[in-house]
Formats: sequence, C-alpha cells, structure tokens
Amino acid sequence: MRIDVITVFPDMVEAWLGHSLIGKARRQGLLDLRVHDLRSAAVDPHRSVDDSPFGGGAGMVLAPEPVFATVERVDPPRPLILMSPAGRRFDQAEAQRLAGLRSSRSGGFSVLCGRYEGVDHRIVDHLVDEELSVGDYVLAGGEAAAVVVVEAVARLVPGVMGNEASAEEESFSDGLLEYPHYTRPADFRGWEVPEILRSGDHGKVERWRKAQALALTLRRRPDLIAARGGLRDDEVRLLSEHGYSELLPGDSEEPSAP
Repeated sequence: MRIDVITVFPDMVEAWLGHSLIGKARRQGLLDLRVHDLRSAAVDPHRSVDDSPFGGGAGMVLAPEPVFATVERVDPPRPLILMSPAGRRFDQAEAQRLAGLRSSRSGGFSVLCGRYEGVDHRIVDHLVDEELSVGDYVLAGGEAAAVVVVEAVARLVPGVMGNEASAEEESFSDGLLEYPHYTRPADFRGWEVPEILRSGDHGKVERWRKAQALALTLRRRPDLIAARGGLRDDEVRLLSEHGYSELLPGDSEEPSAP
C-alpha cells in the first residue's frame, strides 16, 4: 500500500514513520510510505510556503503555489486528504475505509498537512479530495494528525502487525472498547490476575472478555453502545451472567468486577 505525506516538516514525519511496526513494514516492503517536502517547490531564497491573509488578521496562510506544484510533480495516490479541523471525524471506520484503498486503482491515498492559520481555500476547492479531523482541538500543524491516520490505517494492512487477530480484537473493531489485558506475574503486590484467565477454558475466557468489553464500554463510552443500536439480547444475558446487571438500562449503580 502506498501512502504519501506532504508537509513542511518532512523530518518530523520521517522520524515517526521510521520506527516500530511502521518502520519494519516499510523495510519489508509492505508499506510504500513517501514523505514530500513542500519547501522543495518554493521559488524564493527563503523557501517560503506561506503568506499573510487577504483582508488582514493574525497569522499566516499556506500558499497555493507550493502545494499545487508539489502535488503535480509527485502525482500522489488519490484521494488526497487535507488534515483540517473542518474535516469529517477520523475514527476506526475511516481507518478501515482507507485501508481498503490498497486494492483500488491508486493503491493508496495521500495526506496534506496544514500549517499556520490554515491553507489557501483554493487548495480545498480545487486540489484536495476530502478533509479529515482527528478531534475538536487545534494543533500547530497537521503532521501529528497525519501520523495518527497513517498508523491507524497501516495497522490494518495484512502482514503489518504479524498477528492478524490483534487488529480484529482491538478497541472499536466491534464498536466496543477492548477488554482488560494481564501478563506475568499472576500475583503482583497482592493484585491477582482473574482466575478465569488462568483456567485454560478458552470458551469461558472468550465470554469473559466480551463481558468485560461490554461493561467497560457502558461505563466509559455509552455513546458507542448507542451507536451500535443498543445492547443485543445475548449481550444483556452475558452481562447478567458475569455480574454486571446493574449496568443494564434502568439501573444506575456500578458493581465491582467479579
């Protein structure tokens, strides 16, 4: 899968993408990640890529010339996505959609990192294909947001994670937060790993994990449950079976975990 990132700080992006699973996947040829420097298209001695806004106001605006020139020169895969507070909210479903583009004609997508007060709106109107936002807050630039998108998508590319089951069981994969994890030692400072995880009964472990995921989501992100259309009958029974009846609709108290 090919993913291009267009930025005024290529070293910042490269530093992140060169490590961990993403760096390993690049070296193995599973990911074709290309980072392009907007300043390479600047024509003045100072390699300027921004200018003051028409009409006045604070800050500077990313100019159209270097952005159009860079995109036209490198011909990145489409869609070209602008990281912007005005964009559609990026979530796991969006990550899955973008990961699916690896089998499209372009074989991937591209990300344009905004900077300063924003970008000249002609970039939005006539160059990019869509806008994405990683949250309702303001960053100094789109580099951090672009890295979030690249990592979330790259993890879904076959072979990147090694164990494909990991991606299937992660938070949000079924509209739920992920269940708690434990490792050795079984007893740490008197805090013991739940006995069921040491039982060797894989069926019971799977049901326990699903109950934990449901309970955790009900407590911390009930909006995710609502987005799924509420709890199914089998999920209500599972919660009751594991001692979480008080988390069900109509009840208010939170039980302690069994």
